[in-house]
Amino acid sequence: MQKLTTWLWFENQAEEAARYYASVFRNAKMGEVVHAPGGGEPYTTEGQVLTAEFVIEGHHFFCLNGGPHPEAKPNDAVSFHILCADQAEVDEYWNKLAADGGREVQCGWVKDRYGFSWQIVPEILERVMAGPDREAAKRVTAAMMKMVKLDVAELEKAARG
Repeated sequence: MQKLTTWLWFENQAEEAARYYASVFRNAKMGEVVHAPGGGEPYTTEGQVLTAEFVIEGHHFFCLNGGPHPEAKPNDAVSFHILCADQAEVDEYWNKLAADGGREVQCGWVKDRYGFSWQIVPEILERVMAGPDREAAKRVTAAMMKMVKLDVAELEKAARG
């Protein structure tokens, strides 16, 4: 059993969301769907989906049908980071997460149809930002700040100067 898991709150779309996320990622699958037993949950009835699990790259996520709760809305204080090998992978995740009600933001961020924030990041960005060449890091940062979806070729060009 995984010691640390991520839980996402939904009013009543837990299973739908879990199936969606499992379809977005290459190495992902649906996990267990748990139905409410009845007798105490304020926003569920007997048999209604209570939680739905999905697994991405071995990390377990749980979607909870917690009912309406104004403070349980997704916001930018928490985001999910997807490290991508190349532009094709950036494009793949960007297009999937921005589709069907998602929203492109800036600097490689996209909000999915449920309002959760994702950072779609090519490995060159992390490599240059953590590298010893601070001038290259400044140039890459300046280039990134002008982008919505990150462009690997432009980041590479900025890194070279």
